[in-house]
Amino acid sequence: MKKVLVAYVSRTGSTEKMAEYVAEGVRFAGHAADVKKVADIRDEKGLAGYDGYVFGCPTYHKDITAGMKTFLFIAEKANLVGKMGGAFGSSTHSGESAQMIYDTMQHVFKMDMVTLGALNLKEPVVSAPDGQRACQDYGKAVGKMF
Repeated sequence: MKKVLVAYVSRTGSTEKMAEYVAEGVRFAGHAADVKKVADIRDEKGLAGYDGYVFGCPTYHKDITAGMKTFLFIAEKANLVGKMGGAFGSSTHSGESAQMIYDTMQHVFKMDMVTLGALNLKEPVVSAPDGQRACQDYGKAVGKMF
């Protein structure tokens, strides 16, 4: 059994729900998943011991949040080269954050990213059955990468 970290930032609770649903999907695929707020990860040691990583953040003014930017600098120090990864986010209108994180993980961290690309959902969809299923399916796809 592999272990996946689902780390997130959430402003309204939507991205936190997505994180929980993604973790469920990883577990449905037969692996362990820990869900943590990025603010609770103080240094690269907090990223040790995982086989895969899925990072999530809402889009805020067409960008990722300051907390996620800080976290990504921490993650870069953790040497995640070749680890499995994915990225997700929620938005009210534009939705750039998930793709920004995905691209950072793929091109800067040199991670092996899920072929589905980044998962972006509009906030009203997150709590709907289709949103929950989309997040769980994303988590399952990450789990099947092992």
